[in-house]
Parts: sequence; structure tokens; C-alpha cells
Amino acid sequence: MEEYPEEMRTPPVALVSLVGCPELHPSISTHLHSDQPPINTLALPDFSKISIMAKTPKENPSSNSGPPGGILKRDWLLKHRTRVPAVVAVLISSDHVSGDPAQWLQVCTDLENLKAVIRGRNIKLVLVVVVQSASKGCAFVFYEVVKEDRDLRARENSDIEYKLTLFFVLYEDRMIALRMILLLGNTFAELANTYYREEGRRVKSRLERKGYNSAELHIRYCFKVAVYAEFRRDWIEALRLYEDAYRALREMIGIATRLPAIQRLVEIKMVAEQLHFKISTLLLHGGKLTEAITWFRQHYASYRKLVGSPEVIFLHWEWLSRQFLVFAELLETSSATIPSIANSALGSADKPTEWELYPAYYYQLAAQNLKEKRSCLELALSMSDTIDDVDGSAESVVPSVYVGQFARLLEHGETFEMQPLTDEEYIRYTLAEGKRFQDSFEIIALLKKSFEAYNNLKAQRTASYCGFQMAREHFAINEFSNAKKLFDKIASLYRQEGWVALLWEALGYLRECSKKLGSVQDYIEYSLEMAALPVSSIAGAEFFRDCGPAGPPSLPQIDTIHKEVIGLLRGEMSIESNEENGSLRVVGDHPVLLEIDIVSPLRVVLLASVAFHEQMVKPLAPTLITLSLLSQLPHSVEIDQLEVQFNQSECNFTILNGQRPQSAAISNVQPGRRVETALDLSLATNKWLRLTYDVKTEQSGKLECIYVIARIGPHFSICCRAESPASMNELPLWKFEDRVETFPTKDPALTFSGQKATQVEEPEPLVDLKLGSSGPALVGESFIVPVTVTSRGHNIHSGELKINLVDTRGGGLLSPRESETFSSDNLHVELLGISGQEFEPGFETGPDNIKKIQHSFGLVSVPFINDGDSWSCKLEIRWHRPKPVMLYVSLGYSPNSTEPSAPKVNIHKSLLIEGKIAVVINHRYMLPFRRDPLLLSKIKPSPDSDHMPSLPVNETSTLIIITKNCTEVPLRLLSMSIKADDNDDDKIGSLCTVRNGPQGLVDPALLVPGEEFKKIFSVIPEANSSKLKMGTIHLRWTRDFEPGEESPSEVLTKHKLPDVHVELPPLTVNLECPPHAILGNPFTYFVRIHNLTQLLQEIKFSLADSQSFVLSGSHNDTIFVLPESEHILSYKLVPLGSGSQQLPRVTVTSVRYSTGFQPSIAASTIFVFPSKPHLKFTGLEEKE
Repeated sequence: MEEYPEEMRTPPVALVSLVGCPELHPSISTHLHSDQPPINTLALPDFSKISIMAKTPKENPSSNSGPPGGILKRDWLLKHRTRVPAVVAVLISSDHVSGDPAQWLQVCTDLENLKAVIRGRNIKLVLVVVVQSASKGCAFVFYEVVKEDRDLRARENSDIEYKLTLFFVLYEDRMIALRMILLLGNTFAELANTYYREEGRRVKSRLERKGYNSAELHIRYCFKVAVYAEFRRDWIEALRLYEDAYRALREMIGIATRLPAIQRLVEIKMVAEQLHFKISTLLLHGGKLTEAITWFRQHYASYRKLVGSPEVIFLHWEWLSRQFLVFAELLETSSATIPSIANSALGSADKPTEWELYPAYYYQLAAQNLKEKRSCLELALSMSDTIDDVDGSAESVVPSVYVGQFARLLEHGETFEMQPLTDEEYIRYTLAEGKRFQDSFEIIALLKKSFEAYNNLKAQRTASYCGFQMAREHFAINEFSNAKKLFDKIASLYRQEGWVALLWEALGYLRECSKKLGSVQDYIEYSLEMAALPVSSIAGAEFFRDCGPAGPPSLPQIDTIHKEVIGLLRGEMSIESNEENGSLRVVGDHPVLLEIDIVSPLRVVLLASVAFHEQMVKPLAPTLITLSLLSQLPHSVEIDQLEVQFNQSECNFTILNGQRPQSAAISNVQPGRRVETALDLSLATNKWLRLTYDVKTEQSGKLECIYVIARIGPHFSICCRAESPASMNELPLWKFEDRVETFPTKDPALTFSGQKATQVEEPEPLVDLKLGSSGPALVGESFIVPVTVTSRGHNIHSGELKINLVDTRGGGLLSPRESETFSSDNLHVELLGISGQEFEPGFETGPDNIKKIQHSFGLVSVPFINDGDSWSCKLEIRWHRPKPVMLYVSLGYSPNSTEPSAPKVNIHKSLLIEGKIAVVINHRYMLPFRRDPLLLSKIKPSPDSDHMPSLPVNETSTLIIITKNCTEVPLRLLSMSIKADDNDDDKIGSLCTVRNGPQGLVDPALLVPGEEFKKIFSVIPEANSSKLKMGTIHLRWTRDFEPGEESPSEVLTKHKLPDVHVELPPLTVNLECPPHAILGNPFTYFVRIHNLTQLLQEIKFSLADSQSFVLSGSHNDTIFVLPESEHILSYKLVPLGSGSQQLPRVTVTSVRYSTGFQPSIAASTIFVFPSKPHLKFTGLEEKE
């Protein structure tokens, strides 16, 4: 599409000419270019440049009286895009209008000259008077009313309509300037639209009158009216007229006799190409993808058989190629949506097929037609004898005035003349032009676009076809490196699909490319693969016209390739390459090694199967191994030497062929390597070669056969990866062939279960590994696990002890919530350290002593231990949370040597350790005895209180800490205290007093499993607080131990106390009575009601009778307690029975708060002695 001129590739854009005041042109042009639709400007600084818009002599109507010389003029569209404006705007300064009369006369003269230039073109003329404003600015103000006589004269002289005289006042305000320029742009757009509408009507009237007998004029007029419709953005009208012109052009074929036959058809095709391009562009622009494809079908069907004269048939193929190329580029750049395949009714005659919706299809056909053009051009050049005579004169042939015509440019002094060409001259010209260009590069570019597009559509098979054609083009122009890369990609797909015939052709090209590039290894690889292809199932050679350099696939051809490559491998022959690379040889300076893995296409050349007869063997015990080789080459191949390699190099061995000379084979054997000799190493076609030998090793672990290396000749080797018979994949290209399938081993059971690896057992360890444990681990303590290593027959060299902690539940030892901020506190269980005897005298450590500790893994070196000695260490583990953990300890050592490669013996032990919580701490608060405060938070709790305990301010409350042993072992409590948190020291000191008493215990308290220990603290809140932090309980404890044992480490357990709510009670009720009573002796019972508020409190009280006492006093009444005062209720009671007796229950009710007090049963209980007791107190002096 780049061959088309820009005016053809882009939609028509209106043209406006600006004359005068060049300083205003940039701002006006910038706005017109950015407008929608845009408007191009032809800026002329003054009237001296207006001749560019004048008509040329050939445009004079008097010269058009004869028959038309062609269909479409070549530069007509360019002329209307660049030289013939729709509107001419004359910018005149107001000083020239109202100033010096001489200047005004000059303006009138210039306007007359402009009228003469544009006369007959119907161009709209606008007179713009630029007024210089006194204020600062650069904006435009338009006036449609003209009042001055001089302005009226200007309109009369220049035939300007009333509304086409505009006044501009310049301002510097940018917003005003933009608004005024917008109005100017709207005026230009309206006038331009009017111009193109009138011009279209003028030409259309000629079509309607039909006052001509020429089909050329009919096509030309339709084309012009369509272009004018495009200028006005009337796409429907433009599409209809383009289609009318296209149909009229099709009817001209075989009728017009104006030009010679060949040039006449060329002109018709060129015009049809332009009309088709316009129609397709408009259809795709309107989103009509299906209609555009249908139109292209019709266009192709109309002209595909119009090949023209046989001498220039290549021009027809070139023209067809260009049609496909241009339509592909239109589809690629179009924004039309591709319809769904399900809705497109594929396969019908009217709807497009699936591939016709994508540009890749058209790129492919463009390349195909261009290849036809190249073939026809080569044939025409080979038959032409006069082409050399035209080579020098071809430069004088240029495109003519009309589209699709060519003429010879003759120079007569300072003038030039266009002379028409005869068909013979035109043929020689086209042949000379065709000889100048190489079509292969353009074909490659087209195929590359198609290849990439098909790959993007995931159409691998179609893409491979295009890639194959592209590779052949590279090969044809001797670009062997590029061709080889493409053929390699295509061949891999052909192997996957199983397309043997296509693979044969691709390998033939690859083989030839390798030969031209001088690559011996690649040449051998492709030759061996071709020789091993199953060509017996391919049809005969008569069905293959072009099979590339290798020729048609056949058994004789395979035999030739096989003999050639085997001779090359053994150094018996060489292959001629080219002058630069010489010949291909396999020599000692550059030996060839081919590697075959489980996905290599060379598995058909050599397939190695290895099977151990036993799946488990003991160290130094021999085991049998069967080596089986299979090849699909057409003839038997003699192998000089086989080398079998294992993952343990000491097991490698070499097999020599007893039928071949041994001198060359022995030279490849490494000194000290085991060598076996086979009677025959001949590899027949599709027949397993089975070899069985014994293998033994002293190293424990996995013994696996990795490679089998076959050597043919002195400098060629094939390294084949060993495969297990049980998991061996079949050969993809041979699985459907009619051939006898046999097992790799004679024993079918070994075929279905045999593996290329076996497990060598570890020797029996003569070492004891013991793990000790002292019961469950407790959270917080450093738990010690003794590990003891005792030798019972082996000396321990290079010993390593590995420790692993594994969560038995699979959740991990690190909390998932805290894994991002890793620290030791985030671990559930942590390995702290390993302590042992390696630093004590008498133990030797190796030079590479290792000690690595992580949170769940440890590695430590074990010193040398003689037979009968022992070594021990201690593992220190800490539980941060209760969790069962499995402890794995592995000891690896060498019983005989300190070398790193020496075989090692391993012993494993495991121990399940349950991590438990040692103690559970609870607490509760108690208010003062027989003193009840009224706490309003208990009456009406707030929503956010969350059942928070409440304490009265300035009252002594009791905090009881309860510690319970939850383990199975006895514990010793060392101390208990309450401490403020680090960020709350000042709060507790100023708001609350906590009396701990002695932190340590006089004698450490022994807690047996399940027992509780209690300690009492006094709490005195000193200020109101909605959330008073009470601090943290610090409990120090240790495991119980017997005298003489090593004391375990102390553990500190912390328990944070919840916040409490502290408030000032409005009322308190105290009950006062003696600590005990005597039967029959009266005593006084007081009820004190204290008002702590500034308000008068109304109190209702009542006292219930009791059968155990006789009482005197008021039973119920209503009283008033003054602010910050106390009211006392006094009763006289005489006990009537002995023992624990309930005092008369008193109920005090506050009217203001609608709540009452009633003492608890414990506070209302008193002990009554039957007689006066005789009490004796001891220990008071010591306490004092």
C-alpha cells in the first residue's frame, strides 16, 4: 500500500488558502489542522504567489473538445488536495482599508488579480479585515454588518457576498483568541462544504444529461463526484458512485480501442485497482468487513482470467499479487470487528470462509501470485532476444498524464514531449523493469508476514507451510543460514505431526544447507535421520514433483544416503561442500559427537535400553545388567566400541567389538577402566542387540546408568541417554508401521518392570545412637535432650550429626500470622544450641569442624571415635507455644576413611516430644468485707465495657492470684509479683497502689500435678479511670529436682492482668458488729450509710426478723442523708442460739439510683459461743 500516493491512501481533506498577513497564518493553520474534520491550509504570504492556483493550459475547456486521452488523470486528486483550494481567505489590515488611499487602490488591484486567477473555479472568496485593537491581545472578533462605504466598495469590486466580509480585532486574552479562531474555522468549514457540494452537483449534472458517448468520461465523472462526496464526508454517496464507475469500467473490456491491446488492458486494471481500493477502504471504514471481503471476491473473480498477452503474462500475476497485498494491509489496519465464526455461516457461497477474515490468508496468496510472476518473467526473459537493447532506453519511459499509461519522454531543447509507446516497446520496457528487481526478497517479506500472523492465530500447521515456503526462498538466493533456522523449526512440527513425506523434504534441505555451510555434525545428524525414516509407507515417486535436493522419498534413495553417511563416519570418504568450506570430513582434529536424549529425533538411529535385574543390591555384591540397542537404519551397522557410564564412575566399563581391529578402539579406553569384549557388535535393522554383564559397587545409594556411548570409526561417537524398559517411549514415526515388535530383554517381566537404576543398600551401622528425654517439655523452659553416640565395631570418621524439628501436625514451627516479621519470639519451637564434648581433652576434631544452628535445623561435626568409645552432646530446645514436635537425629559417618568421597553409613533416630503449658494463672477481685459501695457501672453497664471488673476508688480491694500445675511433673514456685508494663510505669504508680508483699516465697512452694497455689494482693485505686491497667504477673518457677541433681534453669511465666474500671461510688453501706457473740449476751449491730456526693440522698431501709436473735430498733423507714455525711442505724441484738447464725437481713434502697443494697450471706454470718471463750494468742511478739 506504500506504493500508492498519499492522496490515495488518506481520505480527502478540504483545502483553504490564506493570502496576506503571514504573522497570523501559524495560529489559524494550527487550529484548522486540529479541527474535526481537519482542514489543510495553503498559506501565501502575499498576492505575488497566487499564480499557483491558476489553471494550466491543458485545463482550458477549449482544449478538451476531442476524445479523452485516458480514463483518470494521474494528478487530479493531488491537485485538489494541494493546489486548488475550496476557500480563499484574503487577510487585509484595517490600515489599508481606512488609511492611505493609495494602499486601498493597491488592495483593489490585488483583489482584481485574484479574481482573474480563480475565475471559473467556483472558489469561495472571503475578505478578512484585521483590526489592530488598542488593548493588548491576539484574538479575533467577527462582524457581519459592514457600515463603511469603502468596505461596501470592496465587496462590490470583488463580488463578495454580504456575510463574507469579516472584521478581526486583535486581543491578547488567550480564551477570547481561541473562541474567535473557532468561529473562523466554522466559517471556513461551512464554505468549503458548500464548494464541494456545488462542484459535485456540477459534475453530476453532466452524468445525468449524458451528453457524451465516451465510457471514459462516464467513469471519470463518477470518480470526481465520489471524491467530492468524500470531501464532504458523505461516505454512502461516495461508495455508490465508486461502484458505478467500477461497473462501467468492467464493461469497457473488449470494447475500447483507443490504445494498443496490451496497454489498454493495463490501464483498465490500474483504474480498477484504484476504484477497488477506494471501495474496500470505505466498506472497512464503515465496519462492513463481510461486505468488503465479498467485494474483494468479486473483484478477483472479474479480473483473474484477464491475463492478457502471453509475452507480458507476468504483469497479470504481479497485479494479482498487489491486490492481495493491499487488501491484507487494509484488513490489518482496519478497526472493523471480526464476526464470530458461528454467525458467519462458513462454507456458503455468500459468506466468507474463516481464513478470509484474517490478513494472513491474503499475504500468503500475494506471495504465491508473486512467485508465479517470477516464473513467468524468467520464462519471458529466456525467450527474449532484444532485452539488452532496451536496458539503456528504459530510463526515458515515464508514467503518462493518465493512470495506467506510460510514454517516452523526449527532450527538444528546453521543451519536453510525451510520445506514446507501441506494445512492442512497452513489452521491452516491462521486461527491463522486471529484470532490475529481485522478487525473492519481496516474496520472503510477504511470507514472513503471513507466517507471523498465522502464529498469532495459533494456526501452527498453516504457519509451517508459509515458513517452509519462506525457507525455500532463502535457500534459492543462497541464504543458507537463514534457511536452516526456518527449516529446523518446520521440521520439529513435522516430527510431532508424523508427516514423513514433508519431513523428508525439510531434512533434504537441511542436509544441503549444512553441506553448504560446512557443518559436518549437522550434515551427519540430518543424514542419519533421513536414513532412518519409514519411507516404505509413502506413495511412489510419481506423486512427488518437487521434493527438494534429496529427491523423492524411496528405498533406493535411503540406501544411498545410508552408505554415504556411514562412509563419512568411518573416514572412508568425503563430501564436497563449496569453495569456501572445502569438503566435509571426519578427522581427528575435529571429532564428531552426537548426543541423543529421550526427545531427540535421532532415537530412531540408536535407542539404548538398560535394565538392572535386581531393584535392591548389597554393597560389593554383583548384580546383572542388560544393555539393549535398537536401530532403524536400513542396513546393519558395525559398532567398534561401547562405553557404559554410571553415576558412580568406578562402575563404568567398555565393551569392544571382537570382529573389528582393536588398535583404534583401545586408544579410547581410559587407563584402569574395566574392559569387556563382545563377539559381535553388529546392529541390525529393527532387531535388539542384547548384552548382559555384572556390575558391583561399594558405595551405597542410587546406582544409575546414565549414558551409552557408541563409537563408529576412530573419530565419531554417539552419546545416547539410557532409558528404562518399563518407561521407554515408542518411536513416534514408526509406531504405525508394519514391523515386528520385540522386547528389549529376553525376559518379558524384566521388560515391563526393569529400571535403569537400582538401590544399593547401606552397610549395617555398628554404632548406637540414643536420645534421652525427661518427660514432656514445658513452655518457656530450656528443654535438654541428651544425644549419645557409642561405637560397637566401627571407627567413626568424618561424622556429622543432623538435627531436625518437624511439626507432627504439618502446620510448621512458625506462626503464619508472624512469618513476615520473623524473630525468635514468633517461633512455636526453637533449637537454641548444641553443646558437646568436642572441646574437652581426649577428643580429636577434624580440620573442617562444622556447627550450624537454625531455628529448626542443626548440623554439627562429630569428632573421631574409636571402636568402643562414646561421645555425647545435649540439644537445648525451647517451646514458646504448646505443640507436639518430632525430633529427628541422623548420624552419618565413614567407617574406614576420612576422604569426602568415601562411602558413608547413616543411622536415624526419632523422638516424639510433647510440648505442654506448665501453669495456668487465674485471678479474681474481692471488695472490702462488710462494706458495700454502690457501683453505677454494674447497674447500667456501657456497651464497650466488655464485662470489665469494677473497683471503687480509694477503697482497699483484694486481688487473689491462683496458679495451677497443669503438667505431669511437680514444680517449684520461686516467686510471684505484679509489675507494670514498660509503657505503663507512671500510670500504675500515680493511679493505683498494689501491695505485693514479699516477692519471693520463704520456702519455694511445691506444686504437685493438679494442685493450686494462691497469693493475695491488696489493690487501692486512687483515681477514676475507665480502663486502668493492672500490669503483668511475673511467676518464676522451675522443675522439682532431688538433692544432688543438677538444678534446672528457672523459667519466667508472664500473665497480663486485664484492665479494670475504677469509679467513685455515690453511696457506701458498712455493717459493724463484734467478731463473735455469746449466747444470751446483747450486742450492738450498726448499719452506716455514707453519702459521698454533693446531693441529698433519700434512702429507704428495712430489717427482716430472725429466729436466732431478739432485736430492738426500727424495722423500716425512709431517711435523708445529707451531702458528704453519714447516717447510722443502730440495733440491739440478743442471740438465742449458738453456732454460725445469720444476722437479720438489712435492705437499703437508694431512691435516686433505684437500686438497693443487701449484704451477702458471708457478711451476715456471725459465730455465737455458748459461753465466754478463753482465747490465748501466741506469736504476737515475733510478729511485732
